[in-house]
Amino acid sequence: MIRKKLLSRTYIVNNVKQAKSIALIYLRNISLDTVVDFGLPEIDDRYHIWRVPLKSNDEMIGEVVIDAITSLIVTSKSTKKEVLEDRLLGRKKRKKFRISNGDLPKISNLRNTVGLGDSEVLLQETPAESVDLIFTSPPYYNARPEYADYISYNDYLEKMKRILKQCHRVLNEGRFFVINISPILIRRSSRNESSKRIAVPFDFHRLFNEVGYEFVDDIIWVKPEGAGWATGRGRRFAADRNPLQYKPVPVTEYILVYRKATEKLIDWHIRKHPNQKNVKDSKIDDGYDVTNIWKIHPSYSKKHPAIFPLVLAEKVIKYYSFINDVVLDPFAGIGTVGSAAVRTNRRFVLFEINSHYVDEIKKLSISWTSGKIDIINWINTSPPTKTQEYLNFEDKKNG
Repeated sequence: MIRKKLLSRTYIVNNVKQAKSIALIYLRNISLDTVVDFGLPEIDDRYHIWRVPLKSNDEMIGEVVIDAITSLIVTSKSTKKEVLEDRLLGRKKRKKFRISNGDLPKISNLRNTVGLGDSEVLLQETPAESVDLIFTSPPYYNARPEYADYISYNDYLEKMKRILKQCHRVLNEGRFFVINISPILIRRSSRNESSKRIAVPFDFHRLFNEVGYEFVDDIIWVKPEGAGWATGRGRRFAADRNPLQYKPVPVTEYILVYRKATEKLIDWHIRKHPNQKNVKDSKIDDGYDVTNIWKIHPSYSKKHPAIFPLVLAEKVIKYYSFINDVVLDPFAGIGTVGSAAVRTNRRFVLFEINSHYVDEIKKLSISWTSGKIDIINWINTSPPTKTQEYLNFEDKKNG
């Protein structure tokens, strides 16, 4: 009977095994996975939630509550870490003056997630302070076929500001938002008009300040000489050499680093992190980028007109997050950030409005997860089919 009810709804969590695996993530994040056992999970389909009993020495000490539709932990209804610790140790309720989890950096319970849709809407459905790093490259203003049809540049900026606000809400206190951005060229429609280059990074800087981020760093991504000739910029001067016509060929982009405003120092996040092993394992090796000039070859893909290199995403993730952190890309494209997150032992949340790009993420995610796509939470889209999953993964393994 329960099985029939489950199948009649769009539940992501459909069985006991899935419920336990999500509850285990919760226990790992609060460092209690080795001392707490599970009872038998039950579905409460009146409220569309799973209840996973937590036991110690065959005695109930609490429960983890999971939203069956979204697969997210319902933290307001799940037993808190300090309560579980008190019951494990047989202590009475702590006095109010004791330090609570609110005085420690938060550990997110989000699973790897891929969402199809407008990121402004998807972010509204994402729990507050559940993301540890945001790295993205926003859609080009003049790339209308790929994204929304913006009436004007100001309309575009207003849309981006709303998304930055939602990103601010879901980003953990004092954590980083890193954006890859550059000026854009709007080509002239006739010989009687001039082309225009819009200083998008400087307008975004204003938006970040208005929303509540603090500027930290500007990193210059330098591409090999000649990489910018495709824009056509500089060709006229190269031919005529007339003064006033000079336009340098752009071979750089900005990597702008912002931090969600807080009174807590960065050192607080390091010293107070609940999992010090992850902090230690996240230390940067020798050979790191000493200056803010990063020389990286651009990447190209037939599947997407403007992807950034995988090595760029890996650098940002390593420099601005810890192992097991959650990395969000609200304009995911074909999922480069997801691939980089997996390669650096982080979790990912990818939101993308273009269904064709999400289909490409599905194909790529098979190799990211070694075919175990059930570890990914899919929103507004179905996971790859088993047939597609194994055929694609086998093709990848066989070269």
